[in-house]
Formats: sequence, C-alpha cells, structure tokens
Amino acid sequence: MAPVQRKLYQRLLFVVVFLPISGVLCFSELFFIKEPHDVTVMRKEAVILDCQAHGEAPIDVRWLRNGVQVVENERVYLLANGSLYISEVESRRGDKSDEGFYQCLAQNKYGAILSQKARLTIASISAFAIQPTSIVVTEGSVARFSCKISAHPPPIITWEFNRVTLPLTTERITVLPSGVLQIHGVQQIDAGNYRCIATNIASRRRSIEATLTVTPAPSPQLPQRPRIIAGPQNISVSLHQSAILECMATGSPRPIISWSRADSRSIDVYNTRVLGNGNLIITDIKPQHGGVYMCRATTPGTRNYTVASANVTVLAPPSFVEWPESLTRPRAGTARFVCEAEGVPPPRITWLKNGEKVHSNGRIKMYNSKLVINQIIPEDDAIYQCQAENDQGSILSTARLIVVMSEDRPSVPRNIRADTVSSSAILLAWERPLYNSDKVIAYSVHYMKAEGLNNEEYQVVIGNDTTRYIIDDLEPACNYTFYVVAYMPMGASRMSDHVFQNTLEDVPLRAPELSLTSRSPTNIQVSWQPLPEKLSRGRVSAYRLSYRTSTENTVSQIELPGEKTLHLLENLQPDTIYLLRIVAATSVGWGEQSAWTSHRTPKASSARVPLAPELHLEPLNCTTILARWHLAPRNSAGVQGYKLFYHEENQPENTPLQLRASVNTHTIEGLDPRKKYHVKILAYNFIGDGYQADQTISTPGCVSVRDRLVPPPPPPHNVYAKTNSSTAVFLHWGRPAFTSSHAVNYTVRCNPVGLQNASLVLYLQTCEQSILVRDLEPNTKYEFAIRLHIDQLSSPWSPVVYQSTFPEAPMMPPSNVKVTLIEEDTALVSWKPPDEPNVAVTHYTILYASRKSWLAGEWQVLQREGSITMTLLENLKPGQVYLVKISASNNMGDGPFSHTVELTVRADLSSGHDPQLSRDSARATAFSDGFYHLDQKSMTGITVGVCIALICIIICALIIVCRGKNRKSSSVKTYREGVNTSASAAAHLGSERRAENTDVTVPMMSQNDFIDAKGGTNLIINSLGPVQPNVERKKRWFPFSNNVKKDRSKAVQNKRHGSYQPGTTVLAYEEELSISPNQPTTLQELLRCGHSDTEGSSNSEGSHSTSDSGRYSHDETELTNLSSGPSSRPPSLTAEHSGDSNCCSPEELKESEENGCCRHEALSSSRSELPL
Repeated sequence: MAPVQRKLYQRLLFVVVFLPISGVLCFSELFFIKEPHDVTVMRKEAVILDCQAHGEAPIDVRWLRNGVQVVENERVYLLANGSLYISEVESRRGDKSDEGFYQCLAQNKYGAILSQKARLTIASISAFAIQPTSIVVTEGSVARFSCKISAHPPPIITWEFNRVTLPLTTERITVLPSGVLQIHGVQQIDAGNYRCIATNIASRRRSIEATLTVTPAPSPQLPQRPRIIAGPQNISVSLHQSAILECMATGSPRPIISWSRADSRSIDVYNTRVLGNGNLIITDIKPQHGGVYMCRATTPGTRNYTVASANVTVLAPPSFVEWPESLTRPRAGTARFVCEAEGVPPPRITWLKNGEKVHSNGRIKMYNSKLVINQIIPEDDAIYQCQAENDQGSILSTARLIVVMSEDRPSVPRNIRADTVSSSAILLAWERPLYNSDKVIAYSVHYMKAEGLNNEEYQVVIGNDTTRYIIDDLEPACNYTFYVVAYMPMGASRMSDHVFQNTLEDVPLRAPELSLTSRSPTNIQVSWQPLPEKLSRGRVSAYRLSYRTSTENTVSQIELPGEKTLHLLENLQPDTIYLLRIVAATSVGWGEQSAWTSHRTPKASSARVPLAPELHLEPLNCTTILARWHLAPRNSAGVQGYKLFYHEENQPENTPLQLRASVNTHTIEGLDPRKKYHVKILAYNFIGDGYQADQTISTPGCVSVRDRLVPPPPPPHNVYAKTNSSTAVFLHWGRPAFTSSHAVNYTVRCNPVGLQNASLVLYLQTCEQSILVRDLEPNTKYEFAIRLHIDQLSSPWSPVVYQSTFPEAPMMPPSNVKVTLIEEDTALVSWKPPDEPNVAVTHYTILYASRKSWLAGEWQVLQREGSITMTLLENLKPGQVYLVKISASNNMGDGPFSHTVELTVRADLSSGHDPQLSRDSARATAFSDGFYHLDQKSMTGITVGVCIALICIIICALIIVCRGKNRKSSSVKTYREGVNTSASAAAHLGSERRAENTDVTVPMMSQNDFIDAKGGTNLIINSLGPVQPNVERKKRWFPFSNNVKKDRSKAVQNKRHGSYQPGTTVLAYEEELSISPNQPTTLQELLRCGHSDTEGSSNSEGSHSTSDSGRYSHDETELTNLSSGPSSRPPSLTAEHSGDSNCCSPEELKESEENGCCRHEALSSSRSELPL
C-alpha cells in the first residue's frame, strides 16, 4: 500500500508544481518577433507586410485580410520568414482590391496566436468637398478663404494668388494646414484671384478660383467692437498629432487675440505656439492637452472683448491596464481570465482562442472584461488572446490554459433519460458510473435550451444518494438538452451523453398588444404582433377579438385563425368610443384576455382633417419607449402638429404632449418595468383633430434572475463633464469592462441642481460614449448621470457629476440709469442690473465725457464690480454738458450700452439746480456698435430746437416788459396820496446795501422795533407804527414775486409755513422808517416800487430753472421742499424783503393793524442763504 501512496503523491507533486511552470515555458515558445504595421502605398507599387514568429517548430504562418484567409497567387505570396509580399497593389472595387486590415496567424502544437491589425491603404485624393468662394471686404479689414479635401495620406495645402504661389506665413498672410487662408489688414494690392492647391503622393488637385474684391474704407473709420468671424471648432486629434484651433477676429481698432483654458489651467508653452495672427497650434498632443480652449478678441486699450470656445479631445490607442495570465486547471474545473484596457474612445474587448473568436455558450461566459470557462474539458487547452481595439488601433495580450488530466476519477454517468412531466418540468434520471461509483460525492445536472445561440447553461448540484431529479423551472414548448457530471474528491468525470427533451405546451401567458387606427368614420383597423415563444408557450392556434361601445354592455366576438395579425371592423358608428380586447389560444386552451382598449371613431364630416399616422413603438430598455410615426403618402391634409397621449393600463389618460409638425419621434421616459402602457397619437390642423392611432406596449423587466444568471452590467465609469458654452455641456464616459455581442446604448439624465419638478428632468439616448447636451440655461449648475442598457438589461445610474454652464454675455443694458449732481464738481451715477434672468455681471463699464470730448471721440472709462450699482463722477468742469452711459459685462463678453444720459454743470453753481437738466438724450443721438455718434437728422433737430427756444425767450421778454409798464401807471394812480419815505430811511437803505452779504441773527425784540411772532404775522412794528419797507433788491438773490391780485389763500399759506424759528441764521437787515400817516409818498418812491416789482417778476422764472443744484439728498422729497418757493424762506426774509411793498395807504395800514396781516411777496434766495 505504501508504494501506491508514494506514487500517488509523486503524481500530485508533478501536477501542482511542474505542470504550471512547464505550461508557461511552453507558451513562451510561440510569440511574434515582428508584426505588421499600417502602410500607405501607390497603386501598382510593391509592399511587404512583416510577420516573423518564434517558437517550437514547426510553425505554420497564414495571413488574414478582413478576417478571411489570403489566397496566395503569383502576385500575392508568403516569404520564407512569414512576411506577406504583394508585387503590385490593386485598387479595384469590391473584394478584388488589396486594401483592408491584415493579420498574421502563427500556429504550432501548443496553439495559434494572431498578430495586431495592420491597415493597407492605397494613396488617393478625392475632389474638393469645400471650394473657396468669392468675397468683398473693405480695405484694412480681414479676408478668409477655405477649402477641404479628403486624401490618403493627408495632403499639403498651399494657395495661389493670380496663379502665383503664396508663402505659408508672412506678416499679413497665414496658411493653415487645415486649408484656410487668412489675410489681415487687407490692401488694394490683395485684390485678385485665389485658389487652393492640395498635394500628396497620389496626385495634385487645384480648386476653382475665388475673387477677392477690396473696397475703400470709410473715412473717418468708425470704431467697431471686436467680432470673431472664424472661431475654433470642436476637434478630435490622435495622440502625438497636431491640433489647430483657428481664431480670426475683426474690429476697429484691430483686436488682440489671446488664448486660455476654461478650467483655468495654464497652456503648455513647450508644445503650443501661435500661428499667424491668433491661431493656436498644439504639436505632439498628449492627453493632458485635452480640454476646452477659449479664444478672446479684445479691443486694445479697452475691456471690450468677445469669446469663442471649443473642446479638444485627444484620441489614444488602446493600452492594457490588466493582462490575462496563463492558468493550469484540472478537468471539470473553472478558469477565469481577466483583461482590462483603456483608450479614447474606450476600446472594445474581444477574446480569441487559437486565433478564432470565442462565442458564449453554456460553459463559456464573457462579461466585465472577463472570460470564464466552466466545466473545463480537454478541448479547452489552448492559447487565448485578449484583443483591445478602437479607432486608433488594436493590441493583443496572450495567455495559455493548460488542462490537467487525472487518472483517479470516476467514469461518466450512464443511461441518461429525460421524461416530460408538464409544460415547465422534466424528469431526468441516470445510472451510477461504472468505475469508482462508491467514491462519488455529488452529481451536477447541466441543462440549457437546445435551439438558438448564446444560450445560458444552468447547473444544479445534488447529493450522491439519488440518481433522479426534476427540473421544474423550464419554459413551455421548448426543447432542452441535459448532461450529468459525477464528482470525486480528486476530480470530476467527463460529461455524460447529452439528451434532448421538449416541455409541453401551455395556455398563452399574455394576450397580444393591440394597435388601433381608423381609415374612415365607420371602421377600425385592429392589428397585433405575434406573441414571442416565451409568452405564447406553444403554437397559437386562434385569436378571439371582442368589442363593444362604451355605453353598451353587449359584446360582439370574432374568432380569427392563429396566423392572422390584422382585422378590419366595419359598419361602426361615427364619433363613438369603442372598447376592444383580444385573447390567444394554443392547443391546450385560451389564455388571459387583454384589458379593454378604447378608441374613438372619427366624426362623419367632410372637413379635411389629417388621417391617422402609422405608429411604431419600441422599448429601448425597461423604463424607456421610443415612439416613431409617419403620415401615409395619401394624407393630403395639412398638419400643424401632433398630440401624443400615453398612460399605464387601468390608469387615467394623461395630458397630451404637443409636438411640432416636423417631429416624428419621441422618447417616453420614466416608465415602470414590466408594465403595459397605452400610447395614442393624432395629427391636427386648423380645422381640428385628425384620426387617431392607438397602440399598446409592455416594458420589459430590468433584471431577471430567473432568466439570467449574470448580474446586471456595471454603470459607465470615468464620467466627466466640460462646459462648452453658456447653453451646452460636453459629456464623456467610459464603457464598463465587459464583452457582449449585443448593441449597447446609454441613457443620459440631466437636470438643474435642486430641481423639484421631476417632469422637467431631461433624458437623452445615445449609442456613443459621448454627447453634447444642448439647450441648457446659462449660468446654471446641472447634475448628470448615465446608465447603460444592453439586451433589455440596465445598469445602475453612474455617480452624479456636476457642471455649470458658462454665464451668457448680457444682452440688455443696465436699467434705470440716473445721474445727479451732488457737489459743484461731483455727480452720482446709479443704475440697476440688466433685466435678464440667469445672467451674471462681473463688472460694469461707465463711460462719460463732456460734449466737446465726445465730439472728439474721447471717453473717460470707469470700471466697477458687478455687486456695485453706483459710482461718483468727480472733477467735473463747470459750464459743461456731460454724457454718461453704462454697460454690463462678464467673462463671456460685454453687453450693450444704455441710452446716453446728459448732465449739465452750470458755470455758477450757487444759482441752484434744474432737475430737468438730467434727462435722456437718446432721441437726439444715434448708436452704432455701442459707440456714440451724431448724424445729420440729430443736427437738424438740435438747430430747430434752439430756434424755437430763442423765439419763446423773446416772446416772454416782450410780455414781461408790457406787464412792467402797466404796473408803473397803476402805482402812480393808486398811491398818489401815500406816505413818503424819510431821508433817514434812505440812508439806512444805503448802509443795508453795503452789508447785504452779512448773516445777522434777528432777535425777537430790538431797540427800535419788534416782531409780532404770536399771531402768525410777519409784520414789523416800530415807535411810529407798522413798517412796510420798500427795498430795491439785488439781482443775484433771484427773489420770487407775486401779484397782489393773486389768490389771498396762497399768501396766508406761505405765512403759516414761514414762522420764524429762534436761533436760525438768516440774511436780514434793519430799516428805520419815519413815516407819518399824513405824509404823502413821492412819485420817485412810487416809481421805485414799480421798478422793484418788474425786476422781481422777470427773475422768478429763472429761479425755478436753477433751484437747488448745490446739495444732494437721499430723500427726493427734501429736494422738492428745498426748491418749493416761499415756504422755504424764514419769516424775517419773507416780511422784510418782499418783492412788492404795495405802498400801503394810511387807511390800509390801519386796517392791517386791526386784521393783524399785510400781504407781502416772498423772497427766494440761493442755497447759501437758506437755513443751515
């Protein structure tokens, strides 16, 4: 017994230690020394595709072109080292052409390996896709021509001017490799004919000629804002190639071009340079060069600029992150190979076995970049290769699987039998193995569908105490294959013989889904799709169609053969709702009926409404349905749009979606898995709604463990977002590492951060691994997530990424612009932000200039942060009219300027302020590109306005003179018997004139007179009685004057507002009058009274036009009160400095004493004479 055990241990040691090492060593004996590479050759030229393999002889070498073996002939044959030689390359169409992808296959006794793909391309050059076109430009501006052509290899582009070759780069001329000709500072000598020349090894082509016409520049040249006429475009560039970003701008003066990255990273100065006058070229491009680049055109000396951006995607060939490793496994074991690669775009993973593609079956599965082989058999011993491929190239990695054969294993189970029990169960029985049956510890039962490809294999492990097992989770009416494997502690037996058996039919699991349309007001066309085998559970032998009106209970039924999928119901009532349902039957019996589906027949009208569209529904995944429709060619009625309805079965109908007439597809998102939905669509026009089309569809399940033993696919990874503009974000992601033959599509979810309304979430479908999400809101932060769908299987959502759109350049100027003079040489400018949502303002630009400077085109510039909405204009010159305008700006550009506001700074600021001098002068100005200009119409308007103003002033002067003469004659007649002013009063008046600028405090009582401040009167009384001073005022005081004949209530009101306040500093004077009641007034004094009245009247209007320009107040009411006339005067000035003394008679004076009042005119003063 001991020798037997020793022999057994030696074998185990050999299996465990030596075989893995020997397997790796044997595998290393077959590999490639040389592999083919991409090559471009001329037609009829000879070419050699290298291939040299090293390994244990003999080595057989074969060549494949596009996956098909190359047949040798006199022109195409193999060299001694295995390379392929083609003496004359042919470029004929079809399979006779030598162009394509070539691979070398080397094989020896260990297996076969396949080389990387090499593309053979025949040099060619096609016709021009874009030809240069003639243009007309002004002298001093820029000109641009472009041409585009497809060629292999890429051509060299040159340009000719009047059939003479232009240099590639001069001070004014730049030729881009992409086929663009740029001319800056166009001159008259540049006018002529231009054409594009494309040259490669295959041929040379010339484009048509385009004419450049140069027109004289206007004089003087008007300033223009910078404008980018050819901005950068989104491009994808292969690794180590060159990327060219064009940026060409125009403006006056000539703008300056600068470049930056949107992510604020610095631009690589070692690989980047500026070509010509602002074009950016990146040489030897690398992954870190990818991103969004921004071109900025700026007017010199200003902050006026325009921005254009583009995304640069760096394409990279595949490279392995994880390689498969060689494995040694026993028979009936499991082998797992792992392979992961990266690249841009993400590479596709393909597994090869001895140079041939591996297909999934019951034992072999491929998912998540893994190759899993279950129940290993001797035929699995081979060389396996992982091939990673994208548009930039392909790479391969090799590993070997060594299958260890053990002698101490049981024989196969015998006499396998399968008997059908029901529509979902089959009884499987077998006999124990002939050898080592007593050492069997377990059996494994394997089964799978016999028909179809890529069927999943299921496995059930049972104990060794039975040889019978019922598999009861099968599908009805399906053919299955079974086999059994016996297990020992030392290994497993070979597979038993396969046995096939069918399950029985069953009643259909579900009814067909109906599609309903009407071709006329009295019929309904009913159609349905045949049930899939999984739902029919056998061959459908008949259908039963039931229908009734919504108001009746009587049901009509029609039985149809199982091969029919269409039926027309006729002789129905127009404009009536009908309910329809259907049920299918097999040989076993009738299945479940569908739910009632409603359909309204059209109205019996002769109006031309659209016919029913042809509707097609397709489930994209478990939560999404794609609806497509189109109108029949015979539909002659006009269509204004479509109405799309959908709702879950047994749920109320939702509000219809309004779609434009040009739309013929719509994606219905956010549905529940495994639910039935009713979809209805109709076209409408100005007459009314057209005929409707109804259809029912079921969403598939997302994940079914019963149907699939594989987990759901992982979500996309490496999701990143880059802002492309103010309304677009570029998304890119990586495909999860798994292999499948089914098509893969993605759902992109997009919504603003913090969105509360789920109906506003945007879902986008794509088959690519990148997408440009458009029509977003500017300056808004969005969240993005992506999920993957494959063969009705959906992955979870990827981690959410956040990205904000760029702010949009302001489209409107700041609003409510106001300019207020607050000091002699200082004005306050205030404004409000532009009335635009989602527009960020980083700074404001304030331009102001005097009218003289404006005519010279000289503006003074102020910049303020976006959070500030007011500023001060200082050091203003008196006697000047200033123009002010404001614009809002952000990083994306400048907004338009507001209307120009005028501010007049008077030469004599003490004379007050006119609130009408700050006004909007937009009606007298013309704007061009944000600059202020004066046109001929404006000059005519100003001239007419000045003439009208002069005429008005002359008329007013004549009226004032006439009024003054009338008042003089009236004064002489009325006051001939008045009192005469004493000589002492005249002397006192002279002293008062000398002290007119002195501020004096008027006491309540003085030696010679007192003020009656008790009863509200401003009458001054001395020892001789009431005093009515007659004073000739100075013109610079600008007093107000009121006529005696005006309403008395106004004078009384002024007295109430003018009560004296103790301690107030005022400008006043004392006047001692010696007046006798019986002393008559001289004619000279009467004339003096009349003269004073006339002067006061002529100056009152001027005081209104300049009131209170020397002070600023936050309260506009205060400004009004300060310039409101007599109420702003203290009572001392109102009484003593009356504009009209009226020369009261003794009777009137006596009456005044009794009534305690005497009507006087108020005197207005400048701001310096108001109470402090």
